[in-house]
Amino acid sequence: MRPSTTLAPLALGVATAISPLAGAETTPDYALPSLTVTAKGYAADELDTPKATLRLDPGSVAVAASVGSLFRGQPGTAVHSDGAWGQNPVLRGLKKESIVLQVDGVRINSAQPAGALASFASLGLLNSVEVVKGPGSVLHGSGALGGAVNLRTPDAEFTAEPSITGRFATSAGSVDESLGGGAVVQLANRDHALVLGGTARDVSDYDTPEGRVDDSGFESGAFLLKYAFRLADDHRLTLNVQNQEDRDVWYPGSRKLGPAAPLGTLTIHSPRQQRELYEVGYAGKVGPGTLEASLYRQEMYREIRAWSSGLERNQVWNDVTFTTDGIRTQYRLPLGERHLLTLGAEAWEMSGDPQRFSYRGMSNDVVANSPFRDGEIESRGLFVQDEVLFDDWTLLAGARYDSTSGDAAIKGSGANATRDGLSDTSDTLSWSLGAIYNLSPLVNPYVSLGSAYRAPDMRERFEDATRGDGYYHVGNPQLDPERSTSLEVGLKGRSERGEYRLAAFHTRIDDYIAGRVTGDINPQGLPIKRTENLDRVEIQGVEAGFTLPLDGQLAGGHWQLDGSLTWLRGTNEQDDEPLYQMPAPEATLGIGQQPPSGFHWHAQVRAVDGQDRTADTFSGGNERTTPGYATADLGLGWRFGKTAGLSSLEVGLDVNNLFDRGYREHLTDQPVDGELLAPGFGVVATLRGRF
Repeated sequence: MRPSTTLAPLALGVATAISPLAGAETTPDYALPSLTVTAKGYAADELDTPKATLRLDPGSVAVAASVGSLFRGQPGTAVHSDGAWGQNPVLRGLKKESIVLQVDGVRINSAQPAGALASFASLGLLNSVEVVKGPGSVLHGSGALGGAVNLRTPDAEFTAEPSITGRFATSAGSVDESLGGGAVVQLANRDHALVLGGTARDVSDYDTPEGRVDDSGFESGAFLLKYAFRLADDHRLTLNVQNQEDRDVWYPGSRKLGPAAPLGTLTIHSPRQQRELYEVGYAGKVGPGTLEASLYRQEMYREIRAWSSGLERNQVWNDVTFTTDGIRTQYRLPLGERHLLTLGAEAWEMSGDPQRFSYRGMSNDVVANSPFRDGEIESRGLFVQDEVLFDDWTLLAGARYDSTSGDAAIKGSGANATRDGLSDTSDTLSWSLGAIYNLSPLVNPYVSLGSAYRAPDMRERFEDATRGDGYYHVGNPQLDPERSTSLEVGLKGRSERGEYRLAAFHTRIDDYIAGRVTGDINPQGLPIKRTENLDRVEIQGVEAGFTLPLDGQLAGGHWQLDGSLTWLRGTNEQDDEPLYQMPAPEATLGIGQQPPSGFHWHAQVRAVDGQDRTADTFSGGNERTTPGYATADLGLGWRFGKTAGLSSLEVGLDVNNLFDRGYREHLTDQPVDGELLAPGFGVVATLRGRF
């Protein structure tokens, strides 16, 4: 039974509950409330949220790793990759185009065919990664068919007395000779708060059981600055500045045959790419409610090259910046003690003008062949969310209206360039309705029904050009937006006896946007892939995860058993075949001891079924089947607690792919001349501390 309370004190109470001062030091992590901001727009416990959520810990993997590595083995998630850097989360079978990826609530917009949007953030600067699965367009707008991922850095928080706190982390890995390090420092008093952070990573080519993967390394550096100023009680101004630069990034999964034999293979790589974010915000009590507003600019700069192995030169080069200017605001208004109404508005404009050049065949003649010029997408949205608490129920409903338009000066290049028929505007209505019943801390059934949409991105609309997958892509400026309807039922619980989550869902997507292999050849000898709307696709699945303490007289105590399960089935109804690139069923099982101090360890087995459900018609026979595999990992460490002037210190040793199994994941793009296998046996040493 939920105690009688109002929504605002409830959120404050939960926040207090997870602070180090609120509970006993030995309370296990799984028994503490799990807060997410991304699900409702404010900090709320997942047991009061009628959606499937995850809160991932960036400290659970090496600081040199990519953000996408957090999603392997999690219920309902997978990873789509084309190399060590390019690892992007997949939610319920939907890839980067169909989920909203955010950093501190700011969406990352980029018409990016190669690489991963999630890798434009550094693990060493993140406090948490929040995942909301299922339709999320009511709060997050276009793209949230599969859900939303929010990469959250530390907030600048005021303190009653002047304080200096911080953390650091380092790692060194054997499989890729990686070195990584990062630190975050927080300074605060009653009226000012400052967060400064930085990371650096140097990753070399990684080894597999069958040899080294050439050109799989990269270098990366990132910087974070956050500042908060108290205008008055309950009123603050904030500043958020972020910068990440990556160098010498290659995508070995993009390697394809060139259109002429002397070119050999063509591989996409980025000598330099950079993300910059500048955001100013306000939060404060206005009238009976709370107003939050922010204004931001985010720039995604990429240098894109296609390396010819035959001519040993960059055959194609393209520099482009995708700039997004946006504003977000929401007003939370309590209507009585158990009723919270949220009103919001969001607007953003994304622009890009790629400058693409290439050599003409094997000659040294340079030709301009930009895929499009002066592309622009604008989105305007209004939303409302209504939350009502009853004694044992939480009811959550919402609706959103969006108007999205796209235009470009030119589509394509040369004789096939066109200026006509490029402008298009679509209006969409998204909605959601969910309820969760709090029978007890361990029994919380919920149901959720909702819709979401995705407007076509810039390249899907306007690009007429060759991509790293070896196809000549033809865009369609008159694409309809994707529209999805999803039903989800689930059960979740949490107490000192453990935690678990179980969900089953069915999603129907109308006007699904995809590139179809046509069987035609362009004048340069490349196969053509045309962007189009499929009539309908359907995805259904079951996912589960649990952590179970093992009571009894086991040696040392603090034993835990954990596991996860994911099963998905996707169907392309138009072609009456499996949906392209669906993750294979998989399960994990782990056991270990996790005392608050001293020695701790964890061992896990991950078993992934083979995937023989391939989209042969849609892909033109190019989607490969994938054999099943199983891997084992082992983690060891020691928590020192307070030592050497630090509030905590921990050393760790992770052994990955313990038995050096050779395998490839179904969602890893494969080069034309072989297989891109996952890393083999490797050891990672870590050191983490707080002060």
